[in-house]
Amino acid sequence: MSDIIQLLPDSIANQIAAGEVVQRPASAVKELLENALDSGATNIQLIIKDGGRTLIQVIDNGCGMSDTDARLCFERHATSKIRKADDLFAIRTMGFRGEALASIAAVARVELKTKIHDNELGTMVVIEGSDVKEQQPCQTANGTSIAAKDLFFNVPARRNFLKSDSVELGHIEEEFRRVALVNTHVGFAFYNNGKLLYKMEPSTLHQRIAALFGANYRQRLYPIEENTDIVRLKGYICKAEFAKKTRGEQYLFVNKRFIKNYYLNNAIEKAYADMLPEKNYPSYFIDMEVDPSRIDINIHPTKTEVKFLDEHAIYAILRAAAKKSLGQFTIGHEMEFNPIDGLDEIPVSGNSGYIPKPPSVTINPNFNPFEAERTKTGGSHGNTAHRKPRNGDWQHFFEITNEPTQTELSQNIETQNNTPDGTLFETSSGTESQQPSQTQNVQNAIQIGKRFIACEIQAGLLIIDQQRATERIIYDRYMNSGTKTMAAQTLMFPINCSFSASDAEILSEIENEVRHYGFLIDNLGRNNFVVTAVPADLGDDNVQNTIEQIISDYKSNLLQQSYTRPQSVALSLARRLSNKEGHTLQPEEMQNIIKQLFECSVPDQSPSGKRTMNILNINELTEKLK
Repeated sequence: MSDIIQLLPDSIANQIAAGEVVQRPASAVKELLENALDSGATNIQLIIKDGGRTLIQVIDNGCGMSDTDARLCFERHATSKIRKADDLFAIRTMGFRGEALASIAAVARVELKTKIHDNELGTMVVIEGSDVKEQQPCQTANGTSIAAKDLFFNVPARRNFLKSDSVELGHIEEEFRRVALVNTHVGFAFYNNGKLLYKMEPSTLHQRIAALFGANYRQRLYPIEENTDIVRLKGYICKAEFAKKTRGEQYLFVNKRFIKNYYLNNAIEKAYADMLPEKNYPSYFIDMEVDPSRIDINIHPTKTEVKFLDEHAIYAILRAAAKKSLGQFTIGHEMEFNPIDGLDEIPVSGNSGYIPKPPSVTINPNFNPFEAERTKTGGSHGNTAHRKPRNGDWQHFFEITNEPTQTELSQNIETQNNTPDGTLFETSSGTESQQPSQTQNVQNAIQIGKRFIACEIQAGLLIIDQQRATERIIYDRYMNSGTKTMAAQTLMFPINCSFSASDAEILSEIENEVRHYGFLIDNLGRNNFVVTAVPADLGDDNVQNTIEQIISDYKSNLLQQSYTRPQSVALSLARRLSNKEGHTLQPEEMQNIIKQLFECSVPDQSPSGKRTMNILNINELTEKLK
């Protein structure tokens, strides 16, 4: 048998190795920014075009490189940081493997210009797919400028798997934040397609967070600090009321290197025990300083996974420090240690026998908030996004429960007008005798655990999830609005909102949809907006948080490609405005939720595909009681 094993050509080997280091444009950005930091730069510029496909350029004012180093830096495993194996356990630089530039040069057209500060001339090196095309002296500024053009030009399969420019830009911005957040002594600038997204001078961590995530973060942060022999940590955690639905704003650093460690992340989340709603996550920005000999960062090509020798001790310290910060600053920041008018103690009279009069509350036992007649306005809604329910769509449901068919139910309720756009769940007007006879069976609905609605039907017991049901009702109403703008309420005092650069871009992108559903937002420039009107249903919800959630949901849906732009915004608002678990419902509200739910296009599913209801028939109830 002939020999079948052979060495791969360098070009193929480099492309294979590059696949581990350069997975997408953001990976190249990370490596180039870290190299710029290692050069001692105090000013770094990042320039992106077309989501990193066309151009990724990093310019720094660091130490620069000699002619020989400029050529040698593109060889695999060529590094200035490691001399012997023991150096792996004393690493304080961002890079050390010598793979970054070699990997980028294997899958892009790279142009490097670099100059040592004391030299008159610099060096230019041009490489395409690991092949050196040119090297010559050139005029250039002190430091290094490296441009990666046409990323994956020689690996079309990898290029085809890249997402849209907005998605890739989001990943690039995330890598930029991870580098810029903790390196507060360095000034950064970020340009996308010629537009300046960020411009930051050296500052404090508090100022850097506000510059990256929006000026509104200045009032959201509590400081956290702890110094021990094992770890020294310093940074900020966010107030509990600003928790997010995702873990996107959880930044943990070790020796100024961003890391992913779910065990230590859990330590901080545990400090917020009983302070956060279910499936909400706190935001934090914490840098830990640990002896390099007691950690191992050489376990993953991206160097974001780190092993700790004292992991359990660091967990306990991190959790205790977070709990201390929350306990120390929560009340202090709310009260600000200033006396408030009206809260001063009233002096008790010196007369012996004086007894202060206890406060009293006057109650009208005959008051009924549902007696008032409400004027209803009818209206038809165009349906441009979803089908209308067809006769017989729910025939199987009503057959199982022996309830009236969809046609019969529609005939029975046709005397009732549609709910107006400005309110979520209008109570039915008129006396009991005017109610359709077939809906009498839902008037005895009860609420269970402030989460479920239960009512008796002929077949057994109908149980409805109140949050999912109201999500379906609101979502359908929004999607069936057609070209008609939803009702809005003008704010007495306009609200200023500030966002990160990428979130501001997304808000501008979905501006038409947001306006259609009741928001009136004007762009003030530099990622700042003013809100002058909000959806009529929004009530007292925090406007900034609501818009942030819409943007966050839109980004998630964009990645999954599961919803259109109008559907994504409508779904986010429906989730925000639905009757959450823990919300007490009045009997009239429960009755109207049931009625409106069965008028929806798909009443048994929430917009996200979860079940809204279930039926326990008589046989099932009997079986459970055996």
